[in-house]
Amino acid sequence: MNSLTFPSRQIGDFQVTAVSDGNMSASLELLSGITTEDAAFIQHRAGIAESGNIHINGYLIRGRGRTILVDAGTGGLNNAGGQLKANLAAIGISPSDVDTVLLTHCHPDHIGGLLAADKQPVFQHAELLLHHREADYWRDDEKRKIASERSQRNFMLARQTLEAYARNVRLFSEGTITEGISAVWLPGHTPGHTGFRIDSEEKSLLIWGDIVHYPHIQTAQPAVSILFDADPALAEATRQKILAQAVREKLLIAGMHLGPAGFATVSRADTGYRLSCS
Repeated sequence: MNSLTFPSRQIGDFQVTAVSDGNMSASLELLSGITTEDAAFIQHRAGIAESGNIHINGYLIRGRGRTILVDAGTGGLNNAGGQLKANLAAIGISPSDVDTVLLTHCHPDHIGGLLAADKQPVFQHAELLLHHREADYWRDDEKRKIASERSQRNFMLARQTLEAYARNVRLFSEGTITEGISAVWLPGHTPGHTGFRIDSEEKSLLIWGDIVHYPHIQTAQPAVSILFDADPALAEATRQKILAQAVREKLLIAGMHLGPAGFATVSRADTGYRLSCS
């Protein structure tokens, strides 16, 4: 395997590469606002064989002397994904090369790859950046107490991860977080869910995190939500806003669940939108 295997785009001074972490076995029954049959039809029409599976990406950003990773995959938790570290190695990147990890949010398929089996940091030289609302949420004991059993495990993992990286955690709100990269607060999926934007004279890229989990379904019907959303109504409002913005500003989109192609553009279609791999 070599670097040609992984989709890359040059945005100004930065090369952005979609690095697959593999798939997460899931089900279309996680969705609400659409029948399973209609969801399966959209997946079939898009050429997706395993209609319930969710693909997971991380993004490597290189340029201006920086090696930045956006999200770290599952680390193999729950028998999902776990390929990101090996795929980084295949393009010549070791954990010690990464100087910054930007987190869209703290769900296990985004932070599972941050800790080794002994709960020590995988990226020992990296600064960990996340939205202050995200850190507040996972550190909130009252929220943890009322969480479901599955979410209780998510709280534990998030806390273990933030503690392991405590010396190198930096919290942000919005705006420029490092030279050439800005944070865009995209609440709803989680309270501090965040996208990362890079602008150049030629084009602009938005890594939009988990705006969609089933991209063809949730762009065609943006009102469709998924069980993982902390606030489904707010997640839908954010999705509607960002989809319209992507069309208006002709943004190049990257997302953790866009599929192996890694990058797409958005256009209007019927009552919703259409993704085109780009």
